[in-house]
This record gives sequence, structure tokens and C-alpha cells, in this order.
Amino acid sequence: MAPPFRADHVGSLLRPPELLKVRADREAGRISAAELRQVEDAAIREAVRMQHEIGLKDVTDGEFRRGSWHMDFLYQIGGVAKTDQTLRIQFRNESGPVEAALGAFRIDGKLSLDNTIFAEDFTYLKSVAPAGTTPKLTIPSPSMLHYRGGRAVIDEAAYSDMDAFWHDLAEVYRNEIAGLAVIGCTYLQLDDTSLAYLNDPAQRTYVTSIGGDGEQQHLINIRLINQALAGKPAGMTVCTHMCRGNFRSSWVAEGGYDHVAEALFGELAVDGFFLEYDDARSGGFEPLRFVPRGAKRVVLGLVTSKRAALESKDELKRRIDEAAKYVPLEQLCLSPQCGFSSTVEGNALTIEEQNAKLRLVVETAREIWS
Repeated sequence: MAPPFRADHVGSLLRPPELLKVRADREAGRISAAELRQVEDAAIREAVRMQHEIGLKDVTDGEFRRGSWHMDFLYQIGGVAKTDQTLRIQFRNESGPVEAALGAFRIDGKLSLDNTIFAEDFTYLKSVAPAGTTPKLTIPSPSMLHYRGGRAVIDEAAYSDMDAFWHDLAEVYRNEIAGLAVIGCTYLQLDDTSLAYLNDPAQRTYVTSIGGDGEQQHLINIRLINQALAGKPAGMTVCTHMCRGNFRSSWVAEGGYDHVAEALFGELAVDGFFLEYDDARSGGFEPLRFVPRGAKRVVLGLVTSKRAALESKDELKRRIDEAAKYVPLEQLCLSPQCGFSSTVEGNALTIEEQNAKLRLVVETAREIWS
């Protein structure tokens, strides 16, 4: 079947210790970029082999070449300038608050795309993907460029009119998607925390504080993504993944999908939705009633990537049966709720525990849909 697959995964994987060491060596200037890339290549080959042996039909590079799931991409858009400031985001988990420090940026010129971002990385992944597997590329959704600062980081000299900003941002992504198609990408995932965050009233207040419209921002973001997908290449599957934050086993937002569900499921022009559903923070399955009957698939993120404890197959099957009250079983798939390492630090589990989670997804899906 075409992606998303019955057993799928979000994309990022825990970095092997040897890769973390070599990355630190590169940051300290002890080795060259070419030497780092050679180690990354070997680690990606091994990660692809692991995914294939477990039985996944799609393979990713684990985002091994990135420090962050989104910032490494956003910095490469023309008009986006990295600053020496730090963006501090408050996450939390069962033990209390956890702070993430991200590099900040300003939009000081017209947005543009000079080269297809991650083209070389995807080309390598494609070259090592085993026959019968589909290489998947993950990139941040266009709405993330606005969510990381809003109007305050957009220079008035570049964009006095936000409509022009949204138009140019959509064009950057249209060109990116076209460029990825040329190099053979047939499975693309747009990672979008905003569409999940906006279910949390506190996050809607935050968006209003940075010059947006918290109550209506999801509608703006949906229109933006749809403009980016206009003219999507034939043969390319595009899905979106939504979660409420994933950093060192911590999160930012909470709340069910109710606020965005009707517009999200009814209007967003993607082929599938990867949805976080690993605990009570994500709410119930009732919002899935807005998913159109037919081709669009819903990938239920029922297996947590935040904790090591392995879910039971019986519980996973029970929850899938519950979701099937709102979406036909043939439109459902199964995955972890997020990646295992959205940033280079990774979540609080071992590589062996991560692989056991992926194996559980594959085995459970086989038992349900075979």
C-alpha cells in the first residue's frame, strides 16, 4: 500500500554514542566537516538496516545530521538570519520544568529558496534504502517559521504586510517540494507542532502576544500549508505530524484536538495525519469524527517515545478499536506519538528500548491489519 503505512514512525531516532562524540569533536574544531559526514553516513546506514530488519516499510535517516528537527531547516531559507540571541522554551514532564535553549533568528529580507534544502541528505538516504522500502524525509511545516517569534522577528522593511509574508513563505515551500520531487522524494512529512499547540488556551494566548490571532491562527496555518501544497507533484505522499512538544521526554502543551479538528481534518490538503495520542494530554478520539471518509489516513501515535515502559498489545488494540468508532479501521495506522530524538539530546530511553517500541508497532499492526 502507499504511505502512510499500517506500521509507520515519525522519523527521528536516538543518536548512537559514537555519533554524539564525533559531533562534539566537530563543534570543538578537532575534526573536519568531511570526517563528521563520514561517521554520519555509517550511522545512517546502520539505522536504515535496523528499520528494515524490524519490518518498517519506510526508512528515515533518523535526522542524524541535525541538531534540531526544525531549526536546521529554517536557517537555510533565504531571508532568515541567525542571531546571537537564545530562544528559551519552557517544557515540562512529570518531574517538573525543563528548559530548552534554541538559537533565535530574524527575518530581515524577502523569503527565498536558493537550493533544495536537505537535498544531499535525502539523496544519501535514498541510496542506502533497501529494495521494497520507501525513504521518507521529514521537514518542519511552513507555519513553524511564524510560530518561533511571530511579527516581532519579521523586519518591517522586509514585510510591512503579513499577506506578502505568507505568500512568499508558501512559495518557498512550493519550490522546496518541487525540488524534492526532482531527486526522487515520494514520501514527505511536514512536522507541525503549531496545529497541536493551538488546542491549548495558553498557547493561543502566546500566539496573540507575538502579533498573531490565537483563536484563528490554525485557519491561517492551514491556508498557508495548502498554498504550499498547491501543485503537489504526482506520486508524492505528503503527511503532517502534530505533537505538543518533544524535548528530553518533556512537552509544552496539552489539550484534545477539539479547537482545530473541524478545519484541520476537513480542509488541510495532506494525505495523512500523524497524531499524538500516547496519554491523556492529547484528549479523546471524538475529534476524529471530522476526518473525511475515503483516502486520508490517520496514524495513531499510541506508543510513547518519551518513556521506556513498553505498551501492551492488548491495550493498543483496545485503543485502536475505540478510534475506529470515529474513523473506519481501513483508514487507521499505528506509530509512536513522536520521534525519539527531536533534538540531538534525545529522550530518556535507550536505543534498545527505542527499537523495542518500533518492533511493537510493527507486530501490533501486522496482527490487526493482516
